[in-house]
Amino acid sequence: MQEYIVSARKYRPMTFDTVVGQTSLTTTLKNAIATDKLAHAYLFCGPRGVGKTTCARIFAKTINCLSPREDGESCGECESCKAFDLGRSMSIHELDAASNNSVEDIRELIKQVQIPPQIGKYKVFIIDEVHMLSSQAFNAFLKTLEEPPAYVIFILATTEKHKILPTILSRCQVYDFSRMTMENTIAHLRHVAEKEGFVTEDEALQLIAEKADGGMRDALSIFDQMVSFTNGNLTYEKVCSSLNVLSTEYYFRLVDHFLAGEVAPCMLIFNEVLCKGFDGGNFIAGMASHMRQLLVAKDSSTLPLLEVSERTKARYQEQASKCSSKFIYNAIKLCNNCDQAYRQSHNKRLQIEICLIQCAQLTAEDDGASSGRCPNKILKPIFRLESLAQQTTQAVAPIPQPNNGGVNKSAPQTSAQPHTIKSISELSNGPARQPQRVNLNFIGPSIRSTNSVQQQASQAQTVKQDVAMNAPFTQEDITYQWHYYVERMPIERRAMAMRMKSMTPKLINATTFEVTANNSQVSQYLHNIKDHILSKIREALNNSQIQMSIRIAEAQEVQYITSKPALLKMMSEKNRSIMRLVNELNLEIS
Repeated sequence: MQEYIVSARKYRPMTFDTVVGQTSLTTTLKNAIATDKLAHAYLFCGPRGVGKTTCARIFAKTINCLSPREDGESCGECESCKAFDLGRSMSIHELDAASNNSVEDIRELIKQVQIPPQIGKYKVFIIDEVHMLSSQAFNAFLKTLEEPPAYVIFILATTEKHKILPTILSRCQVYDFSRMTMENTIAHLRHVAEKEGFVTEDEALQLIAEKADGGMRDALSIFDQMVSFTNGNLTYEKVCSSLNVLSTEYYFRLVDHFLAGEVAPCMLIFNEVLCKGFDGGNFIAGMASHMRQLLVAKDSSTLPLLEVSERTKARYQEQASKCSSKFIYNAIKLCNNCDQAYRQSHNKRLQIEICLIQCAQLTAEDDGASSGRCPNKILKPIFRLESLAQQTTQAVAPIPQPNNGGVNKSAPQTSAQPHTIKSISELSNGPARQPQRVNLNFIGPSIRSTNSVQQQASQAQTVKQDVAMNAPFTQEDITYQWHYYVERMPIERRAMAMRMKSMTPKLINATTFEVTANNSQVSQYLHNIKDHILSKIREALNNSQIQMSIRIAEAQEVQYITSKPALLKMMSEKNRSIMRLVNELNLEIS
């Protein structure tokens, strides 16, 4: 059986023209060879798998070629080229600095530098992963690197240029290799597939190129893996399954549901994604990326920024034409905010589901509260209005109507028990109160005479709001709401919050409570935030008549704690159990 060679080795470039994605660098090297302007030391740096070592080998082979071609390439037929191709050239040496990084290894290399080449004009030393050399090895190498013999050329290669000593950098010509573009990677993979007789889809090759992240060697390694998995038939779905990559089909389906304002299918699609084992963070990041692709596809001038196959590009254009620019802006903003909040969220799934609901509501009628720069994050009701109206009318029983001063015999008779509904305080942002029993016998003829279910629900809601704004309250309600407000004051007002926490509001009549401040400074602060305090308490207690009175305490009312015994005395006056506990346990104040 023929020996198997991985694609990264089998299709390794042998000439400058076959190097992929580094045209400017290979042109510079070819021109330097053609004009015989060669430096004594080169540094090739860049990401892994972009052709640094390959270019170093081609460069070493070409400068030692006995019959170079006019285009600057090696002939491949002379004794030097054949010796290099067979791996027996004595003029080209490779050193792996990752495993040969000691001073002794560098001293051995310096000894070899003294021996002239047997075939060819130059003796070339290629040192890979040069950043792995120890500091002592670098120092031992400096003198030789600066002034080598005329027949010696050093080519250093590294993936981490920042680890190279400045004294080494100053002695070399530095060439920065760039990452492979998506187009170059896909084109090379397609070329290899054609040579090997494999069947591929452009979307599958694009997925491999994305996974390789600009490294050609990584792309070829993944390509070999996918060939084994698919038996030479690389389809998009098979590659997605093998690489555990979320298919873009999910995102196209989600956007279609967004545009239709359908919430339930979005939730089901997300659940399907989670059941397949994908992480929610990767899902929402992919969703944001998909919306970005739609934004790019929206304008023909930015269409070249889409690094996808032509078929996928056409699909992005088709979906983008259905989306308004405002929808795309808002969706990107929502997805980006969700991606940022996902890591800190305790309920990560709910975080994403809320984002999907908001995206599905972006196409609803705009109420003027949102804009393209800042999406409205308020969740609109996702149930039908008719259902809500029916539920509301069930809570309000029909009321008997007068018929010319008499009784309407066709109307159902009601009991003397007044009708009741729940207070709207259950929908407020403050703490919930017990439902209020409200007499609705005074509802006017407008409700009784209407034939529209929606109008009945709307008018009943208005009545509930009017009644609820006069709901009764107690001292305990005021005290609770006061401390509820104080606990939610911003952290920068912590000192004032501690002062207000020690205050106890006192109900002085049916609608007014009084707060006593220790000094004028605290009194002034309370006056400044009085309106805000009242708005929160009125909203929580459903009573717009509540008033707040502020006075400064008299001298005898202010108690200053000057010692720990005084503090214990004050505490025991408020709670007699404290002193009993001190006596029973025989405690002392330290």
